[in-house]
Amino acid sequence: MRVLEEIKRQTLEQLGGLPGSLYLPIEEALKAESLKGDGRNHQYEDQAALWVLRQQQASHVMAFRQQVALGFDAFRAPGSAVGGLGGTPLQLVGDQQLAFDLDGERLTEALDHRYLRPLEMIQGRLKMLSQAMGAPIGINPLGPYRLVRAFTAVYNDATVTESLRLRLFRQYEQELARLLGDLYGRVNNLLATAGYGVGFGAPAPGAPVRAADDRARERNTLDEVFDTVPHREPHAPLPDYSAAMGGYSDSHGGSAGYGNYGAQAPVSQADVAAMASELAELRSQLHAWREGLVKTGGLPPAHMPQRSMAPRRELRVDEVVGMVSLLQPEPPDAFARALAVSGRLGETIRDQLYDGARRLGFNPDQTCFSAEEDDAIDLVALLFDSLFRNHALQDRARRVYARLVMPYVKVALTDNEVFVKREHPARRLLDAITEACEGNDGETQQDRDLLERASSISQRIVSDYNEDLAVFELAHAELDALLAQHRRRIELQEQRAAKATYGRERLNAARNQADHAVRERVGDSELTPAVAEFLATPWRHHVVQVLLRENEDPKRRAQALALGDALVMADRLAAENRGRELADQLLALQPVIVQCLASSGLDDNAAQQAMAELVRALATPDHARRQHPQPSAAEVEEDVAEERKLYLSAGMEQVAHDPLLAQRMRELEPGDWLRLTNTQGETLAVKVAWVSPLTSRLLLVNRRGVRALVASAEELAVLAASGRLVVGAERTAFDEAMRQVRRHLDRVI
Repeated sequence: MRVLEEIKRQTLEQLGGLPGSLYLPIEEALKAESLKGDGRNHQYEDQAALWVLRQQQASHVMAFRQQVALGFDAFRAPGSAVGGLGGTPLQLVGDQQLAFDLDGERLTEALDHRYLRPLEMIQGRLKMLSQAMGAPIGINPLGPYRLVRAFTAVYNDATVTESLRLRLFRQYEQELARLLGDLYGRVNNLLATAGYGVGFGAPAPGAPVRAADDRARERNTLDEVFDTVPHREPHAPLPDYSAAMGGYSDSHGGSAGYGNYGAQAPVSQADVAAMASELAELRSQLHAWREGLVKTGGLPPAHMPQRSMAPRRELRVDEVVGMVSLLQPEPPDAFARALAVSGRLGETIRDQLYDGARRLGFNPDQTCFSAEEDDAIDLVALLFDSLFRNHALQDRARRVYARLVMPYVKVALTDNEVFVKREHPARRLLDAITEACEGNDGETQQDRDLLERASSISQRIVSDYNEDLAVFELAHAELDALLAQHRRRIELQEQRAAKATYGRERLNAARNQADHAVRERVGDSELTPAVAEFLATPWRHHVVQVLLRENEDPKRRAQALALGDALVMADRLAAENRGRELADQLLALQPVIVQCLASSGLDDNAAQQAMAELVRALATPDHARRQHPQPSAAEVEEDVAEERKLYLSAGMEQVAHDPLLAQRMRELEPGDWLRLTNTQGETLAVKVAWVSPLTSRLLLVNRRGVRALVASAEELAVLAASGRLVVGAERTAFDEAMRQVRRHLDRVI
C-alpha cells in the first residue's frame, strides 16, 4: 500500500496540473492564427470558449486530480464502482460527450502504441503488487486509458467548440508526451526497487537483431544530392521510450542515478547488439582512416599511434582518465585555437594528454594509448570538428566548446555508447548547447542570455563532472527549460518570415499584372503625355491597390481596368475632335478618376486639380501625341538581391536544371531539413518552413527561424547539381555531426 501511495503521489505531482498548462499555448496559437494575412480567420468562438475555461482553471485542475486519484482507488478495489467505470446505468449520450469519447479512444490507442514497452513492464509489476495486496489485478491507474478518461471527465459539462476540443486533445497529447516517459521510468524504477518484477521486461528469446546493413542509410541514385530520406520535423515531440525504460550504466558498473537514467530496467538484447554492431563498424572505419594517414604521412611523427613503434606498455583506461581529470579544469585556450583550424583538434588533445602523462610520472617513450583510447580521442576530435564545420557557430561559442573537449574525452573513454546511443545524457546536452549557440550572435537580450547560460553550464560540467552522468542530465534539464521559450520564438519568427515573403510575392504579382495592363493600353497607341503619364503612374498604382486589397472582388477589379480603357478612348475622342462625346465621357469618369487619384494619397483638392489638368490636356484636339516607353520590369528588393547573391552565383539563373531533380525538390514539404552551402563555402542546416501557394517557391530558414533563401524548385535543382544543396539533415546537431564524421571517414578511406 505504501508503494502504491508513493506512485500516486508522484503521478499527481507530475500530472496533476495538466489542465492548467493547456490553455496558454492554445491561446498563443489562436492569437498567431488571428494575425494571418487576410483577416478571414475567425477564432472568436474559440477564444470566447477558451476564456470561459481559463476562468474555471482551478476547478478543472482539482477535478482532474480527483479523477486521477479515483483511478488509484479503483485499482485497490477493481470490482467496486469507484472510479466511474462500473455500476453506471445506461443512458443517452450527448453529441459533445460522444465526440470527447471518440477522440479519447483515438488518443488512448496512440498512447498505448507509443508507450507499449514501459506499459508492459508496469502492468507486470502492478500485477505482482496486486497479488501482494491480496486483490485482483485492476486497470493500470496511470495508464493511457485512465489518464484520458480523467481528462474527458473534466470537460464533459463544459461548453467547448469542435475546433477547441481538437486543440485541447492535441495539446494534452503533447504535454503527456513530454511527461509520461519520465514518469513511467520513475514508476518502473520504484517498483523494481521495492522488489516487484526485478528484471521484468527482458526480450523474448530469439528477438530479431538488426543487422549493420539495415542500419545503413539509403543512398539516392541522384549522386549525393539526397544524402538520406529528408528529415521532417514531427508535429509533436516524440517520447523517448528507451529513456523511459531507463537502464544507463557506465563502464564501471555505476548508475547515473538521475531521472530516466536511474531506472535500471535492462536494455533489450536487440538494442545492445545493434549499438555494438554500429560501434564496431565505426571503429573499423577509424582504424582504416588512421592506417591511411600513417601510410601517406598525414600524421606528424609525434602523433602517430605509438603501438606502431617500439613495444610499449599500453596505458589503462583509468590512467588516461586520471590524466584527463588533471587537465579538465585548466584553461581551454589550446582547444579553442585548434577548433579554428579543421583537423588540428586530435593533435592538440594528444599534446595535452602527453603533458598530463609527464606530470603524473608516465614516460611517453615507454607507454602508449590503446586502440580504444585512440578511438575515443579521434572520435571526440572529429565530432567537435564536424560541429564547427557544419553548423553556424560564432567565434564566441568556440570557448564554450573548448571547455567541453576534455569532459567529452572522459565520457568517450568510460562510455563509448555516447556515439551510438541517442538518449545518452552527454549527447543530449551537446545538442542543447549547439541549439543555444548556433547562429547566435548575441544581438538580443534573449540571445545573450542563452549564450551566458550555455557558457555557465560548460563551466559547471568542467568543475562537477567526475564520471557521474547525472551532471549532464541536470545541466540538460536546466538549459532545455530555457530553450523551450527560444523554440516558441523561432516558430513565431518562421511565421513572420512566411507572412513577409507571401506579402512581398503578392505585391510583386500585383505590380506585374498592373505593368501588363499598362503595356496593353499604352503599347503602340499614340497618346497625349498627360494620359500616358496618368496611366503609367496613378492608374497603375490604383490597379496595384485594388489587386492587393480587393483581388477576390471581380467587380472592383473590372472597374479599375475599365478606367484605363475609358481614358484611352477619351484620348481617341479628343484626337478626332468629338468634343460632345468627350465631355460626356469625362463627366462620367470624373468620380472614378478622383477615386483613383485619392488611392495614390492625394486629398480631394489635389485630386480635383489633377483632374482639371487631365481635362485641359484632352480639350485641345491638335495636342501632340506620340508613343511612350513601356514600364520597366519590377526591380528585385535590395535584401532579396543580397540573399540571392549569397547563395546563387552569377549566371546560375541561366543554367539548365535537371527535370528529375526539380521534381524531387517540388516534393519537399514544410519541416524537411537540408544542408545549404553559400558562395563563400559556409554550410548550414536549413528547413523548408513554407511553400508559396502563389509561386510554389520554397522558403528556407536556418535553425533560428531566420530566412536564409527563397528559391524555386528549379533553382534548388541547380544548387543541388552544383553540390551546394543536399537534401537530408538530422534534426539534432550530434546526429548530424556523427553522420558527417561517417561520411568523412568513408570519403577519405
